[in-house]
Amino acid sequence: MDKTTRLRKVEVLKGGISLSAGVVAAILLLILGACAPTPPVVSPPPPPLVVEELPPLCKSDWEEIPGWDTDRVSEAMEAFERSCTVLKRQPGWAEVCALASEVEQDDAAVRAFFQHYFTPWLLQHADGSTQGTITGYYVPDLDASREPDADYRYPILGRPADMLVIDLASVYPELGKYRLRGRVENGRVVPYWDRAAIEADRQRIAAAPLFWVQDPVELFFLHIQGSGRVNLTDGSQVMLNYADQNGHPYRSIGKLLLERNEMTRDQMSMQNIARWGRQNPDKIDQLLNENPSYVFFTPQPMTAVTPPGAQGVPLTPERSLAVDRSYVPMGAPVFIDTRWPRVDKPLQRLMVAQDTGGAIKGRVRADFFWGVGDGAGWQAGAMKYPGSMWVLLPHALGPELLQGAQR
Repeated sequence: MDKTTRLRKVEVLKGGISLSAGVVAAILLLILGACAPTPPVVSPPPPPLVVEELPPLCKSDWEEIPGWDTDRVSEAMEAFERSCTVLKRQPGWAEVCALASEVEQDDAAVRAFFQHYFTPWLLQHADGSTQGTITGYYVPDLDASREPDADYRYPILGRPADMLVIDLASVYPELGKYRLRGRVENGRVVPYWDRAAIEADRQRIAAAPLFWVQDPVELFFLHIQGSGRVNLTDGSQVMLNYADQNGHPYRSIGKLLLERNEMTRDQMSMQNIARWGRQNPDKIDQLLNENPSYVFFTPQPMTAVTPPGAQGVPLTPERSLAVDRSYVPMGAPVFIDTRWPRVDKPLQRLMVAQDTGGAIKGRVRADFFWGVGDGAGWQAGAMKYPGSMWVLLPHALGPELLQGAQR
């Protein structure tokens, strides 16, 4: 190959190399362009899922109430007439309360009275389910002394003079059903002392002991029940009523014992909790203090066999019911469908809503009043079952009026 030919070949190769570089560059640009991130397509967020909240009361029929035709409904009339001393001054109740006093006290007449003048409303949760929880309560008997000694060491306290109750209704109407408990510290309102703080130093609160008892667990159950009867060493008796509460939420010690495997669900009862406390004296104070709620009392003369409930009328054993007054008006008849404690048979009964409770919150939630003493406590201590509830309202009082009256 001569020199000229070699030079021409080199030029062709150089041109080829140059051309190849251009092609490569173009390809790289294409590749880079293809690999560049594509701006994502932003779709609008889906609309929020709107779950319609059903009203608390659903209109029902008498035929849908299990046990309505077999209950001894006349036994509830005394309780209802007591409630009418308050109800008759409220819109919608005056006529039926006036007629109630004229009804013959037999089951057929009482049943006909309610069916003629009342409409049954089934209580339901926001999702439409109708099963709730029904528990039991009672008035405990406690042995007590007016003065402390080596045996009577645990005080039943009256309402503290230094506890403030803050009602927000005038400023925030939507918070009208809430009342805050507090105290003043360095010019600021702070939460009132919880149970542990009160038990650690009772002198820090301005609350006088009313009486002294022997057993801290019995005193704790008095706090849960909200009323009690004390049998004093001098032979006299005094009824104790709920006066106030420290504003802290209730926490179930029974649930704590279950979580810690101290007893099984089948064993759970007030009697077994008391037995556990006697068997574990080194643990009981710590357990009780895990419930920060603390209740204060006021003494009443023994003018009635039972204490008054939240409506202000004496409770009727096995016919009075504690409810959440946000959903059930005080004094309204309520039919319940649940089961008897310790016995596998239905408990279907006409009751009257005459009380409330710190742990009785929710639409389908009630506390069945069993009465006074150990027998009532034996029943109440074992009662925690699912159940349904029907509120009986006069025809003139619909659920929309009820909601306005309760808030």
